[in-house]
Amino acid sequence: PPPLALRSGGVRVILGHTPGSAHRNGGAMTRFLGRAFLRLTGWRIEGEPPEAPRFVLVGAPHTTNWDMVYLLAVAWALQIEMSWVGKQEIFRRPFGGIMRRLGGIPVRRDRSQSMVEQMAAAFAAADRLALVLAPEGTRSAAEYWRSGFYHIARTAGVPIATAFVDYERKVAGFGPVITPSGDIDADMDRFREFYGPIVGKRPGNQGPIRLREETGEA
Repeated sequence: PPPLALRSGGVRVILGHTPGSAHRNGGAMTRFLGRAFLRLTGWRIEGEPPEAPRFVLVGAPHTTNWDMVYLLAVAWALQIEMSWVGKQEIFRRPFGGIMRRLGGIPVRRDRSQSMVEQMAAAFAAADRLALVLAPEGTRSAAEYWRSGFYHIARTAGVPIATAFVDYERKVAGFGPVITPSGDIDADMDRFREFYGPIVGKRPGNQGPIRLREETGEA
């Protein structure tokens, strides 16, 4: 599977499921490797992946590249099939076919459609689809969460599932599923309640859990 890098070199990588795929898939070897890695490092899985066929999956906190390693191990252990999304430029020859076979989904940056609209269209065209985003957008402390995850879910009419990596307890997994109501303040209170106690590998890089829209700033 491709690396679970949430943002690197201008490429946004998304954990998800290609249209028509089952949420749980993969071979016995990857399942063994995922479970073995977590066991050897003293980590455990908490919670279950959402049962909904289509959803946005938020991954937080994101303070180090180790986050993607543990999330990947969880995905392998639970046999979750992964796909990813990147700029269309990385799908050019000679590697475009390989990228697609590895689950890649190209995103057109030259279209008038925004990322929100393109992802909403992808949800509309798929029977089963999950997209994971790191709303902090960076491993360094961010002043705000990026709101794309929220607007994609609301526009597509799908719930938002929560995924986490807690280094204090050495636990990674899944939390509550939140359906966007349109009341950003109230919905973000639920994210703050869940993610507030979770400790990243570098706690100093964890910024406040809020959207720019909540502050009224442009």
